[in-house]
Amino acid sequence: MTTTTPKDTTASGPVWDWAAGHGPVTGALSATTGAFALATTGAATGMPPTWALAVGAAGAIGHTVSTLRERLSARTVALRASSWLLGAGWTTWAVATGPLSWGAIGSLAVLGVAIGTTARSAALFEDGRELELIAIADRQVAAELSAERRTVAAEWVERIQRVAGITVTVLAIEKWPTATGFTIDAELPGGTTYDQVAKESARLSADARLPHGCTVAATPGIHQGRVLIDVATVNVLVNEIPYPADYSPLSIHTGLPWGVRGDGRDVMVFLREQCALIVGPTGSGKTNMVHTVLGSFARSGDILSWVIDLNAGSAGLPWVRPALDGDGTPGRETRPGIDWLASTYDEAMLMLDAALRLGKHRKVFYQDLMARANTDLLPVSAQIPQVMILIDEGAEILASSDPQMRKLAEKILEVIRMLRAMGVRTVLTALGATSSVLGNLMIRREAKARVCLTGGEVEGMDLSKVFPGTRGLRPDQAPYKGAGFVGTPEQAPGLFKSWRITPHQIADIVRATSALHPRLDEASATAAGPAYARRWDTTRTAWMRTTTPATSEQPADRPARETPGRTGAGLNLSALRDTTTPTPGLAAGGPDEDTLAAEFMAQIDAQFGTAPEPTADPSEDDDRPRGLNLAAFRNEQQDSEARRDALALLLAAGPDGTGASAISRALAEEHRTTRQTVVGWLKEWAEDGTAIRIGTGTKTRYVHHRHASDRPAED
Repeated sequence: MTTTTPKDTTASGPVWDWAAGHGPVTGALSATTGAFALATTGAATGMPPTWALAVGAAGAIGHTVSTLRERLSARTVALRASSWLLGAGWTTWAVATGPLSWGAIGSLAVLGVAIGTTARSAALFEDGRELELIAIADRQVAAELSAERRTVAAEWVERIQRVAGITVTVLAIEKWPTATGFTIDAELPGGTTYDQVAKESARLSADARLPHGCTVAATPGIHQGRVLIDVATVNVLVNEIPYPADYSPLSIHTGLPWGVRGDGRDVMVFLREQCALIVGPTGSGKTNMVHTVLGSFARSGDILSWVIDLNAGSAGLPWVRPALDGDGTPGRETRPGIDWLASTYDEAMLMLDAALRLGKHRKVFYQDLMARANTDLLPVSAQIPQVMILIDEGAEILASSDPQMRKLAEKILEVIRMLRAMGVRTVLTALGATSSVLGNLMIRREAKARVCLTGGEVEGMDLSKVFPGTRGLRPDQAPYKGAGFVGTPEQAPGLFKSWRITPHQIADIVRATSALHPRLDEASATAAGPAYARRWDTTRTAWMRTTTPATSEQPADRPARETPGRTGAGLNLSALRDTTTPTPGLAAGGPDEDTLAAEFMAQIDAQFGTAPEPTADPSEDDDRPRGLNLAAFRNEQQDSEARRDALALLLAAGPDGTGASAISRALAEEHRTTRQTVVGWLKEWAEDGTAIRIGTGTKTRYVHHRHASDRPAED
């Protein structure tokens, strides 16, 4: 079979565009050569000379009509008509006298040069005429806009003078692209500051007869003698605004959208170095706002979100359920929209302790990386993600007098105080803007991105506590659910509306962003320890799967600690039950489990006697009664727990894998597991396919089989 090599179609000379129109040169050349050819043919065939004159007259009339329809200048009309008539006249003369004389050829050449020169001049004249018409139209539009702006400027100069007693000079007025208002740039008289205008915001709004939900907000200008006055003319807060259907990737470095401002622009929040505070009473839309925040975290490829909600974990459950249920696609894994959810005090303490460990470890482990980047801030990326801890009603935890909550508050404050540079920040929510809730200096200093949802609530909503130093903000300006005020270091506090996000949309976001979620870097995951690696264990997430409430469908006389499959009385050895079938209603480490353990030990004592605990001095056991000794069983159970923790650490290591030394160090404090034991487990897992061994000698690593497909091809 032969193949034909295509020829090179690249032209090596000038390329003629036969579809292009004539210019001054080619037009004159075409006209003269055409006239010469017609005259020569007519003279040779005896054509009547008047025919050429008739054709030229018809051409002049046709071009005059077409030129007038194109609305070109009289100069162009005269040029085209005269060119036809002169060419027809020469052709008529040449047919009658002969076109091959030097006089005929010379006159034709002069005629062609004259036509080309005149055509060039006419083209330049038409271009200039067109530009002038455009400029005239622009000047008319500018004059109309200028007249409108002068009217608005005069109106507001008079209004500010009458209401605030300040005479300003308006320098510019800019209409918002969203057509919902405008901004006035004004110069203040000597000795006047912008806040003297800001404190009259309510009176100016009323004097301008603005609709409810529209305000006048004064902010600093380009220097201290200038003021920017934002005037909203369309109320964007009254209607529900759905969460955008665009789930494109975000980054903590480029800002996170949390809603829409009064001028129609998105609220962009930057949380790389700062914490956030969200205040909202019951019914104001605070829970919806929390979901909006978690949605921005889920769409960010460099953020891992952890959630603490001691109210049954309701803030984080919608972001976990789609992963527990799956989407029904074979071979496709849906990861939770959040990386960790704590609904109990014990789980919250585990989370905060893990955050402190990983933050402190990052300070040492990534010193070389920060030195190469010449920065004292950890370079956050998809490989080293930032951890954002959202604590629902966290401000109330900090103000609580309960001993447990005080310990939790200490951990929260420690995270806020110590881990800014290492990429661990918090988002706290509060039910009210009062001194008791917002009295902590750490919150006021670190939570510089602040949101206050009012919903029209006035009681307990002191906006001066949330936005100190800002005047003119009143709760009744945002009487709608999901509406309130937002302020960041980048933008002054102002009205905004939170997007409405529904449970179905949350599920869509979780599935759409599943592949985008980063994984905790290996160094941080190792420092976080088994508490982080086993965060999704069945025993710790059983409460998430209990979706049917205990209502009238469950008999009222059913024993509280009855377990599925158990029909008779006697010993209930939980250690021998299938751990994959959790007991409904029991949270790991909770009070119900402690009660069950106490009852279990009481049954053992009643049936077998008390088993001696191992002690350092055997003589202490001489007076104790002998009975069933479950120490061997207890050691076996401890080894099983250590083995599960090791496997969880291997899974958490991701595609990069880990080694025996790293796992043994992570398990040393809790289980005192030796490196030799871990090596044995890893070899066993490599043989049965649970793990894949990579490298040899001191560079040996093991990767969990789930991450085998994520590794580069060379591995």
